[in-house]
Amino acid sequence: MTDITIRHSETKDIDAIRQIAAHPAVYANTLQAPFPSLEKWQERIEGIRQKGFSLVAEIDGEVVGHLGIQPEANPRRRHVAGFGLMVKASHHGRGIGGRLLAAMIDLAENWLNVTRIELTVFADNRSAIALYERHGFRIEGESPDFALRDGVYAAVCHMARLKRDAGPAAGGGRE
Repeated sequence: MTDITIRHSETKDIDAIRQIAAHPAVYANTLQAPFPSLEKWQERIEGIRQKGFSLVAEIDGEVVGHLGIQPEANPRRRHVAGFGLMVKASHHGRGIGGRLLAAMIDLAENWLNVTRIELTVFADNRSAIALYERHGFRIEGESPDFALRDGVYAAVCHMARLKRDAGPAAGGGRE
């Protein structure tokens, strides 16, 4: 298997992140709109960096995945963080999402004192749900008609990982 490097994102990575997000197979499974501008992604990544952490997965110098995590600002919820994850469409199923998740869980739970990590995922995105479950996330509920996707309202699952229940992060298994 090719070596996957996980590192903090840099300004030079923003266009590669934007290109990942611009692929129809990727933005269809996020809450992002099609055709993201470079300026919008510059603002977005800088916002993540100011409030949290922006990680990229890299193979042979190419950015192939991104994960942004933001701990909650509310003092009563500082133990909670939310995140978003994207993997380049041509690299789905290669373990990149798993490696990003494992790095994020280690960062959150062992360095940021985060004990609850939350996410929202489209209910029909079974491969993503299975990936999250392998990393200790559990479905807590579902919201019908949550977001417009390709002209149709789609349901999402709300998932969370509680440190006390989940144990250590999975070893970066296959997506």
